[in-house]
Order: sequence, then C-alpha cells, then structure tokens
Amino acid sequence: MEKVIGIVRELVRTGDTVEQLVRAISDLIISGDLQPGAKLDEGGLASRFQVSRTPVREALRQLCAMGLVERPPNRSAIVTNVSDDFLSSMFEAMAELEAICARLSAERMTTQEREELESLHRESFDIVKTGASEDYAAFNTEFHNRLYSGAHNAHIQETVLQTRARLAPFRRAQFRLEGRLQHSWDEHEGIVRAILNRDGAAASCAAYSHVSIVGDASRTFASSTATRN
Repeated sequence: MEKVIGIVRELVRTGDTVEQLVRAISDLIISGDLQPGAKLDEGGLASRFQVSRTPVREALRQLCAMGLVERPPNRSAIVTNVSDDFLSSMFEAMAELEAICARLSAERMTTQEREELESLHRESFDIVKTGASEDYAAFNTEFHNRLYSGAHNAHIQETVLQTRARLAPFRRAQFRLEGRLQHSWDEHEGIVRAILNRDGAAASCAAYSHVSIVGDASRTFASSTATRN
C-alpha cells in the first residue's frame, strides 16, 4: 500500500468562507477524522471554525450535493458512508468526460490556448520539486479547466464541471500519497504532448488513463485512512 503523507485539518484560508468550509469539512470526512454517521452540528462547526452559522449551513448544503453528507428532515446533518462502488462509478463517468474534453481540445484549441496549456504545465514542475501538495492541487484544477474550456463546447463543459465538483475532495486527497505529484505531472505530460500534436485519439486515451489512475489513488487514500482510524 502506498504511504500516506501529512493530513491537513485546519481551515485553509483560500476562497470565500463557504468554499473554505466545504474544503475543510470534506477533508475531515475523507481523512477519516469524521466517521460515517457522525453528526454535524451547525453550532459546533461554527464554533470550531470561528464563523457564523450561515456559511456553515450553506457548506453543509453543498456537501449534501456532493454525497458526503445527508440531512434527514428536522434532524442534524450526518456524514454518509461513501461506498467504493459509488466512487468507482463517479470516476468512470469523469474519465469518459475528460477523455472527450481532451480529444476535442486536441482538435479545437487555438494556437494560443495550446501554448498557454504547455506553459502552465511546464511551470508546475517547480511545484512538484518542492512537494507543495496544496499548491499543486490548485494548479491541477486550473490545468483541467483549460482542457474543459479548450473543448469549446459549453454543454460538455457544464456537465464535466458539475461532475468534477462532486469528486473534488477525493481528487484533492490523492496528492497526500507519497510520490503522487510526480506521477500526476507525468500523466499530464502525455495529455499535453498529444494536444500539441493535435492527436485527438492519443489525448483521449491519455486523459482517460489519467483520471482512472486518479480514482485508484483516491480510493487508496480513503481506504488507508479508514484502516488507520
């Protein structure tokens, strides 16, 4: 089993307050600090993160949409049990969607878009060398956003962004596995090379393989934290 490196539990001060809370609470759930069935009291969370109840309430609503939390009528929200089958089906759908985006990007990206994607990818190697997982996670989001916009299809972009939002905590968790940043960069290299060569089939294959590996890494992290907890 791959080694799991440090787990971030504090509130990361990026984005607005609701985004910070969604990120912090989802990290606690995925790391196993909040177990399935645990009650998520609005007042307790507000006190823990030193915010008002309003952003906590909205954060819980978003976490419900992600499938990490459920809120029975007239009861406190509770952490759900995210099954391996659920994750597998979500990552399978994500792999198919990203493969489509990569193929269309290879076929439709402008010269400027290709150059910007390559530049972004090359610059990210400095992050890999420092091992800054939070910085790389931010880069990773931007990298994939370029693939979605480069497909030049608004309907596909909307669908893939919605699917990605549900998987965001799990995709972010992969970067806590030792060596994952380098592997991710190498996988991106294959996608970028195919897009620069305008090879839609190769780009599609590389993107599908990448997201499938991401799914495996995310499940490895989830299972390893469950075992430790």
